[in-house]
Amino acid sequence: MFENSRILYDRAAKVIPGGVNSPVRFFNPFPFFAAYANGSKVTSSDHISYVDYCMGYGSLLLGHAYTEVLEAVKLQLDSGSLYCIPTEKEVRLGEMIAELIPACEMTRVVNSGMEATMNAVRLARSYTKKNKVIKFEGCYHGAQDYSLVNIDTSGHSAPSSSGIPKEFSSETIVVPFNDFAQLEEEIRKRNDISCVILEPIPANMGLVVPEKEYLNFIRKITLEKNIVLIFDEVVTGFRLGTGGASEFFGIKPDIVTFSKSVANGFSLATICGRRELLEQFAPTGDVYQASTYAGNPVAVTAAIATISALTRGRNQIYPRMTRVCDSLIDGIRDVARDRKIPCRINSFSSMYQLFFTTREVRDMTSAKTSDLDMFNTLFTALLEKGVFIPPSQFETCFLSYAHADEDIDRTVEAYDYAFNLMRSKK
Repeated sequence: MFENSRILYDRAAKVIPGGVNSPVRFFNPFPFFAAYANGSKVTSSDHISYVDYCMGYGSLLLGHAYTEVLEAVKLQLDSGSLYCIPTEKEVRLGEMIAELIPACEMTRVVNSGMEATMNAVRLARSYTKKNKVIKFEGCYHGAQDYSLVNIDTSGHSAPSSSGIPKEFSSETIVVPFNDFAQLEEEIRKRNDISCVILEPIPANMGLVVPEKEYLNFIRKITLEKNIVLIFDEVVTGFRLGTGGASEFFGIKPDIVTFSKSVANGFSLATICGRRELLEQFAPTGDVYQASTYAGNPVAVTAAIATISALTRGRNQIYPRMTRVCDSLIDGIRDVARDRKIPCRINSFSSMYQLFFTTREVRDMTSAKTSDLDMFNTLFTALLEKGVFIPPSQFETCFLSYAHADEDIDRTVEAYDYAFNLMRSKK
């Protein structure tokens, strides 16, 4: 059934570390290999079509191969793919973002979310002349040295990856998400904090929703202590609305990073924020950031087309995605109740994740109470029924504008099949 993917994986393992170019793509015994995709579906090299809830880990907000974006990109390709010279389209993109999002007075275009967050932290350190960074346990800000940090058994910051000096991780303070008291304690006892960086809705410990007033509390205390607030909206940017989480929650951070949905699957990210912060970037300032592919016309064209489509259709696109996601969640909850499967589902807008626990999931500690064996059973059973979700419990499922009611019906049936398997194993 998966013979082509098995053969491809065997070849890949000989020339690519682990057979994959990002570890989240691997699952046992080997991942299927994609051949093409359209709308809400991805088709494997074994000619199996899956309803896709990974959607490029949230990148494909409008769906795979969205016509308007691809047509714009094809036109640009006829005029060249890379200049390393400024273009009018870069100016247009910056103007569009500034018009949509009040927090984004200026924009520097880069290539990836990791590049954006890394340079956002660098800006904050330059601006404040301080070094310490506060991040939240379970929030992911790219595979960079200062964000791959966990708490060790003694309660100290420690690298979460081999190859990172402990001296780097010691500059990062990790606190639990949704914990008002611990964050306030860390901020008030120190005077060396440059910034607080967070996903306003964390999507890398599964999906976790901020407590009421938590984001407002963070904004208030960072303003009081002159600490730069960075919203890492690599996931939430343009997914919650054309103004992202900052518009949705009515909070104006100092710096915002976008990626994923901003160009509907093309590699582009932005560092946006207050003029006085962004003007620190060279050549006007002393913070060095450069990239050959930054602002390349293909990705910028895709971003302009994506934002144009979202802006023009926002009164239809966002309500529809929320309605379809709510319908899916209701269906999953119904079959879980019928099959007597204990679980919690966190959802927000067009994102969701299911946890096999009876506890409310509000931070990384509670997310880890989920039964991983049950999740693995779920993943395998869904795949068998033609539904693809991210292989890890600690990722998030994403819907797109392309998902339709028939996808939801098929998906609920697949969850029911998976839950029935779990009941039969007990």
